[in-house]
Amino acid sequence: MTSRHVLANAIRALSMDAVQKANSGHPGMPMGMADIAEVLWNDFLQHNPSNSQWFNRDRFILSNGHGAMLQYSLLHLSGYPLSIDDIKNFRQWHSKTPGHPEFGETPGVETTTGPLGQGLANGVGMAIAEKTMAAQFNRPGHIIVDHMTYVFAGDGCLMEGVSHEACSLAGTLGLGKLIVFFDDNGISIDGKVGGWFTDNTPQRFEAYNWHVIPKVDGHDSEAIKNAILQAKAVTDKPTLICCQTVIGHGAPNLAGSHKVHGSPLGEEEIAAVRENIGWHYPPFEIPSEIYSAWDARKKGEQFEQTWNEKFKSYQKEFPELAEEFLRRVNKRLPENWTEIAKKFRDDCQKSSGNIATRTASKNSLDAFAPYFPELLGGSADLTGSNLTWWSGSEDLRKTESGGNYLHYGVREFGMSAIMNGLAQHGGFIPYGGTFLVFIDYARNAARLSALMKSHVIYVLSHDSIGLGEDGPTHQPIEHASMLRMTPGMSVWRPCDAVETAVAWQDALENHGPTSLLLSRQNLPLQSRNAETLENVRRGGYILQDSEGTPDAIIIATGSEVSIAMSAAEELKKLCKIRIVSMPSTNVFLAQDISYREKVLPRAVTARVAIEAGSTAFWYEFVGTFGKVIGLDRFGASAPYQQLYEKFGLTSAAVVGAVKECLLESSSHSDGKPHPVFL
Repeated sequence: MTSRHVLANAIRALSMDAVQKANSGHPGMPMGMADIAEVLWNDFLQHNPSNSQWFNRDRFILSNGHGAMLQYSLLHLSGYPLSIDDIKNFRQWHSKTPGHPEFGETPGVETTTGPLGQGLANGVGMAIAEKTMAAQFNRPGHIIVDHMTYVFAGDGCLMEGVSHEACSLAGTLGLGKLIVFFDDNGISIDGKVGGWFTDNTPQRFEAYNWHVIPKVDGHDSEAIKNAILQAKAVTDKPTLICCQTVIGHGAPNLAGSHKVHGSPLGEEEIAAVRENIGWHYPPFEIPSEIYSAWDARKKGEQFEQTWNEKFKSYQKEFPELAEEFLRRVNKRLPENWTEIAKKFRDDCQKSSGNIATRTASKNSLDAFAPYFPELLGGSADLTGSNLTWWSGSEDLRKTESGGNYLHYGVREFGMSAIMNGLAQHGGFIPYGGTFLVFIDYARNAARLSALMKSHVIYVLSHDSIGLGEDGPTHQPIEHASMLRMTPGMSVWRPCDAVETAVAWQDALENHGPTSLLLSRQNLPLQSRNAETLENVRRGGYILQDSEGTPDAIIIATGSEVSIAMSAAEELKKLCKIRIVSMPSTNVFLAQDISYREKVLPRAVTARVAIEAGSTAFWYEFVGTFGKVIGLDRFGASAPYQQLYEKFGLTSAAVVGAVKECLLESSSHSDGKPHPVFL
């Protein structure tokens, strides 16, 4: 029988060889955590390398994602479709082994990690998902949701503020199936962490209401195994296992030094490692007996087969629950969804009265959420302002884990990273609210939502200077543009209840993240005919038009659409004017060229865009001869009506800008259309 020490050394050898070949990477952590990984993966982890998407698998997350070769080695050795050539191509163009673990690029990688601390927060989200789905679907004698979430994390993860936010909430929720391994090696990029990280980590996590197992020898397999058994025995608290390791373990001259953290070992040190650990094989060569000892495919297939038999019994006993479970796991929309969404949109168009789009968002939730039990909502301590609580919301508490609403507390970053974990786990569509300006706190998690194409919905209210007296600290200026420029992030800034309903429909159908930018102030309902109503879903559409080709076009979003409409009333006495509402630029830009040309014909160069935010983004739509009315400075504290007047976000300003554009357009000497984005 191959010894544990030899099995762990296979990880060390692959990791140091791959980093050396790439001349780039982080060999220290994989070499230091190899013994912990070997025990966890060979003795405890329930997974199936032949089917990385088997639902009831244990989730493994490498939060200290710079040590990616640890995970790639584990996946390769245990039988996932990750070949030795993939290992050799570490960090190369289009390889399955990128520099940090990326969801969707490598079979078996559950979430994208690398920005430290976020994988740990994702793990909290996955553990919440497991506990909540178990409460929603498990029945006496029929346990179909029952798996662990294991996280590897380093001292860098614990220094990042997001770990405080997420782990505090995890302790409050009593997530007993979450086990985190802290790689306590005392080293980071700059050297020994004692000069900047002297937290008493065990006491910190005990204060969070975690079960803590301190001072475990991270190179003693029996000690590691016993610690995991202790952790699994505590079912009402998450567990932190503090593993004391040596970074670069096995490297005779560099182990324990920051020099092994993020640089190849070098040929001489690698030769010394081979001699030191007794690994007498060429680079990338793994003996067949070691492969056999690591191979988890047969065991994994048995895990899945056993679960499949349980699920068949569950289907027989609870056919409706089983069908709903499969619908959610397979991300299928509810039956008759298109008709449901269309009816609500049409009902909104028939309604009367001015309401804020944050109120329209709550109304949309009341209409749609009963058909989406997979919606798991929440807010970063702004429930009453974001209006994220709908009529069917139930608190998700420590002892009532079958709810559908999380009070995240003042933890915007933690909330967003946890939502990524909920989405990556499957079975849920998470949505979470805060003020738009505070997406800055959550920026990196929102970026990872987009990078992973996670189905997450950000409900971002108080979307402009329209929030008024709270002043510039709470008034977003650059945030809408920032979100729109994030690849893969769908952004909607609706002008009324109809556009809000359509935005929610798109968010629920989207296969990636959506940001809904919602007003605090009331906005008027705009009139639409049948064609216009259908075109809302296209992101940008003609809201009001003139006969024939217009002389000028006004483009507006959100609360500024009503300003544009007021300006049009005066302008139509002077020229043929078109109003384009553009609630979602990314959806509009995804339309075919003929539709975009119909809405914004190239020949019309007199264009004005208005939005209560930074102006630079809009020149793609108005062209070099167009004008943008916006805000390229921070706001101020005053009633919002006064702010709009003082900052020139008025119908008079729009009228003046259109007149200037018409004069400039008529003075073009060549008589040809001038360039705009189309």
